[in-house]
Amino acid sequence: MSTGLGAPPKRAPDTGRRVPTTGPGPAVVGLGYVGLPTALSLAAAGHDVLGVDVSAGRLEAIHTLRVDLPSRARRELGTALEEGRLDVSVDLDRLVAAGAVVICVPTPLDENRLPDLAPLHRACAEVVSRAVPGQTIVLTSTSYVGCTRDLLVGPLAERGLVAGEDVHVAFSPERIDPGVPGHEPRSTPRVVGGVTPECTRRATELLGPTAASVHPVGSPEVAELSKLLENTFRAVNIALANEFADVARELGVDAAEVVRAAATKPYGFMAFRPGPGVGGHCIPCDPHYLLWQLRRRSLAPAVTTAAMTTLADRPRAVCRRIREVLADSGRTVARSRILVLGVTYKPGVADVRESPALAIIEELRSDGARVAFSDPLVERIGVGGGGQLTRVADPGAVPWDLVVVHTLDDDADLRWLARCRAVLDTTYRLSHLPHGRTL
Repeated sequence: MSTGLGAPPKRAPDTGRRVPTTGPGPAVVGLGYVGLPTALSLAAAGHDVLGVDVSAGRLEAIHTLRVDLPSRARRELGTALEEGRLDVSVDLDRLVAAGAVVICVPTPLDENRLPDLAPLHRACAEVVSRAVPGQTIVLTSTSYVGCTRDLLVGPLAERGLVAGEDVHVAFSPERIDPGVPGHEPRSTPRVVGGVTPECTRRATELLGPTAASVHPVGSPEVAELSKLLENTFRAVNIALANEFADVARELGVDAAEVVRAAATKPYGFMAFRPGPGVGGHCIPCDPHYLLWQLRRRSLAPAVTTAAMTTLADRPRAVCRRIREVLADSGRTVARSRILVLGVTYKPGVADVRESPALAIIEELRSDGARVAFSDPLVERIGVGGGGQLTRVADPGAVPWDLVVVHTLDDDADLRWLARCRAVLDTTYRLSHLPHGRTL
């Protein structure tokens, strides 16, 4: 039986040489921080890939290579576009010619920390309305358990297309760790759960060459819940690390040294570093999809709920600590010159989504502080009232009352911090500074 994808592609060699495939190529819907690397991985595996995104601005950024990708991936993007292995478009009608469709759209939260499923609903509806017999459809966006059946299998059946017979449907959660070398999609195992065993096989045939390996599971629901477990696990353990850091400070113990000591145990322990909170699109958001679904079933998972509550409060805890540090030198937040060093949610990425730095800056501004920021990857950020802050080009030239270290790159030159009046290190990496204080 034809998969609609031609011969199964082999894993692309490390040399970057293409392994040609035959038949209609796959399409990727959504070309954000997950979809674009997915499209590049499929192109490297030998496919001619169609990338579809509703944002013309995003497509312009892709064509001009103004995208947040590592330098090697940016070069791959340029080559793929030049050689025609990746074609990007806003035209969703072109999906009818694709052998497979991979859906990679965001699943954010609204202002009430509830799932905003509108982008996913729209994307799935567009794909379903253009689905043709023989296609393989893979959903990768993190969502609630059952979303694959609700948004794809059911609507396809209404069109007379039976999953597992006419079309093949699977869920394979995205796994990507931006800014961390060695954690690219092609070096990471992938979970695949199809509606039927044949659906799993078809999706594995498509995605296998783009991953280190494939772990097939018995249903889309297993794959969906596995993704929620992965990121809830991280959230809970980060919350625990933060709690232990607070305990260590109260007891006069170096929190970072405690973590390093515990990490010497070769079993039963995994090191998590405390910090100012969590950011990005995964850890602050994904567990809320699980909590939302369980609340609708009158369930209240105590550990996950407590973890997300404490993580949401972490930026306020940073501000409370800032007040304490300033008070020790006879100052208040009002009118103090405070620099936030690093505003991205993690090192190595130009991404401030859900970054704790934004909430910290807003609270300090509301308390009357003169706040500035410095970050080599971010030129400006939005602030309350529709305003903007532009980064300080030379932070060492200003006599700050306090420097709050929020995000720290390994190669950052921080010698100027030794001259600062006070430093609050929320990364727990600068205990050597003469005026350094930890969160």
